[in-house]
Amino acid sequence: MSLNEKFDIRGKNIIITGSSKGIGAGVAEIMADMGANLFLVARSGDLLDNLCEKIRSSGGNARSYTADLRNVPDIRRCIEKISDDTGKIDVLFNNAGMGNPIQAFDISEEDWDEMMDLNLKGMFFFSQAVAKKMAGTGGGKIINMSSQASIVAIDGETIYCSSKAAINQMTKNLAFEWAAKKITVNAIGPTFVYTPGTAARLNDTVFYNGVVKNIPLGRVANIEDIAGAVAFFSSSASDMITGTFLLIDGGWTIS
Repeated sequence: MSLNEKFDIRGKNIIITGSSKGIGAGVAEIMADMGANLFLVARSGDLLDNLCEKIRSSGGNARSYTADLRNVPDIRRCIEKISDDTGKIDVLFNNAGMGNPIQAFDISEEDWDEMMDLNLKGMFFFSQAVAKKMAGTGGGKIINMSSQASIVAIDGETIYCSSKAAINQMTKNLAFEWAAKKITVNAIGPTFVYTPGTAARLNDTVFYNGVVKNIPLGRVANIEDIAGAVAFFSSSASDMITGTFLLIDGGWTIS
C-alpha cells in the first residue's frame, strides 16, 4: 500500500457523536468531503437531519441517529441500529461532551453527575458498544475527544478538567485491553477551538488575547486543525499508533 493510500479514508464508515453542531458538525462535513460514510449521533434530531441533508446535497454520504449518551440502553439501541444499517463500523470519533464553568466551592452533586455522565460514562459505554461490533468484523479505530484541560488547571473547570484527565487514562486502558482485537484507541486534546458556539467569547478581544498569550503559535485552533488529527487517526497511516494522547494546543502546555 502506498503512503497516499494509507492516508485515504474514502469509503470508511465513521460514527461521530455530538455532531449536530460545533466541532462535531464541522469535522463531519470535512470527513464527508474526504469520501467517508458518516453516521452522525446527537440528541437534536432536527439539527442532525439538516446537517445530513447539507452533506448529501454536496455529494457526501451521511445518516443521522438520535441518542442520549447519558442513557446506556439508548446508546446500545443506537449502535444496534447503526450496525444494522452499515454492517461494519470502521471508526468512532467520541466527540460528544460538555463544559460548564463552576467554582469548586459551588459544585453540586447534580453538576458533577451531569458532566461526568456525558463526558466520561457516556464515552465509555458508547466505546464499549462499538468495540464489541468492531471485534466481530476485524477491528477498528476509536478516537476520544479529550482536551488540553486534561493536563492543566483552568479556573472554574474542576469537573471538566477531571473528566478529560480520566478520558486520557481510559484511552490507555482500552487501547491495552482491545489491542488483541485489532482495535486502536487514541485521544486528541485541543485548546480553544473557534466555532459558532465559541465565537461570542473568542470575538471578545480581551478574552481572546488572554487565551492567545498562553499559545506560542499565536492563535486558537480551528475546525480544520481538529479534522486533520481525526482523519489521521481514522486512516491506515495510524495503524501502529494506540493509547496515545495528541495535543492540538499550539504549544500551550510546553511552557
